[in-house]
Amino acid sequence: MRVMEHDVIDNAYAYLIGYTFGEIQFGEHLRQIKYVVTHDGRLVAPVMVAMLQTLDCVLFVPDAGEESMEIAVSLEQFEESGEHGRWVDRWQIFHGDPEDVRWAFLDVDAVRHEGSFVDGEALIRPNPLADDEAKLCRFMNDNHRDDLRRLCHHHASIDIDHPVMVGIDPLGIHVRGRFEVVRVESSEPMTDADTAQRVLVAMSRDAEATA
Repeated sequence: MRVMEHDVIDNAYAYLIGYTFGEIQFGEHLRQIKYVVTHDGRLVAPVMVAMLQTLDCVLFVPDAGEESMEIAVSLEQFEESGEHGRWVDRWQIFHGDPEDVRWAFLDVDAVRHEGSFVDGEALIRPNPLADDEAKLCRFMNDNHRDDLRRLCHHHASIDIDHPVMVGIDPLGIHVRGRFEVVRVESSEPMTDADTAQRVLVAMSRDAEATA
């Protein structure tokens, strides 16, 4: 039974960090929203004042469909010019210019996913690749741009003319295109920088071989 519980939590975690967008319900309103995961595992997004004033907010990933992940979130506003301003920079690297100018952490309280309920704290995990993320992104963007293009086509069936890798975690990478951010899941867990570099190169070669 414990194994099953861990599988449910791990699957929910992988699903949540695999996306960068969803729909948020606040009161009677439903609005599209784009988010990023911080290096310590929290969600960050630009938000409307009305969202901050609503006690019960629900984030649906990737949308408010019946099969989507449903997340009860608590919003904590922060200032772009303050100590958390780096997460604004991270969001803009992923998504560009925001429509809303207020920023908040979307703290995960509880999650419903595939018929199971998961406590939010179980999904807040630090990224062990955080310190090496910038170096790994430069490695792929400077030396393997064609490989990024092939990876997006092979693993996500999306063609990107000018791909830019913007994020990495043990389970995959995020690649920014002109209109969207594409998730490419890793073939094996990437627990450190050396492993990540090896896995990404190997995945690139596999994608090239099957092109």
